[in-house]
Amino acid sequence: MKKLMLSLFIAFGFSGCSLNNDDIRVDCGPSEEATFVNTPLLCSYNVNTPPNVPTYVLISSEEKLKSIFTKRESSCPNSGDLTIDFTKNYMIGLFSGLKTTTGYSIKITSIVENKCEILVNYYEKSPQPGEPISSAPNYPSDFILIPKTTKTILFNKTVENPDNIIVGSYFNQCTGGTDCQKFYQINDFNILKFLNVVAGGYDFNQYKYTATSKKGDYTLLLKAVPAEILSLKGQTKTYGTPDAANQGGTYFELRQAGISTKIFIDNNDTADQSAEIKAFKKLIQEKIAAQK
Repeated sequence: MKKLMLSLFIAFGFSGCSLNNDDIRVDCGPSEEATFVNTPLLCSYNVNTPPNVPTYVLISSEEKLKSIFTKRESSCPNSGDLTIDFTKNYMIGLFSGLKTTTGYSIKITSIVENKCEILVNYYEKSPQPGEPISSAPNYPSDFILIPKTTKTILFNKTVENPDNIIVGSYFNQCTGGTDCQKFYQINDFNILKFLNVVAGGYDFNQYKYTATSKKGDYTLLLKAVPAEILSLKGQTKTYGTPDAANQGGTYFELRQAGISTKIFIDNNDTADQSAEIKAFKKLIQEKIAAQK
């Protein structure tokens, strides 16, 4: 299994830490999942010299950030303030290197830590069968914020299914509060919670998010998607008139092989909603309510 190393230590065992002496070992204690915030850094920054080969960066200060990135006017209307407080956080960035076509990405999926080490799990996506691609040089990357640490940081490459589902509930006329816009990405390896989603701004690449590890949820939810939605591959469809009278709406997006199908469903039952659509809407709403 390929690993990018932030130190010369090797992450074979994650329960003990070597002190460069085989006779001395430190009990690092049990490992547990750690929190992180993914940040859409490239909404507001350019990479000064994009790396041609896979690499990482650990940014611990504003000076280091400026040496690698140049700030510019944001290209994402809803990304918010991407300023990093380096008195509290470090930023970790992973780069896949130069790719000559679209369809590639790299994503950090989870972090596990004990008293000595932090293990960052990530995967890389290549173009999938049937995925529309074009020739264009690009440099896939991903960036997260973690609390400041003195621990050894290790990287572990995994193999994951890149297809996913986004579910959400929205009340566009709602002002204030945290219940107006709730959106989650359901993967087969974790669940993402998008932060500060703006009404009508459903390009989710521009939002920060937190992640919780959970296996198999995408595959399970996919089995419940009605055939009439699956047949809309790559299209957008609206059932009823969501939120027309501030009743809110339910959002569903299926992402498979680079193709997105988007569905907006009136929270009120309407004549164009079949029994299958109504049942699926209820399932989505229950899925959202179950998230923390």
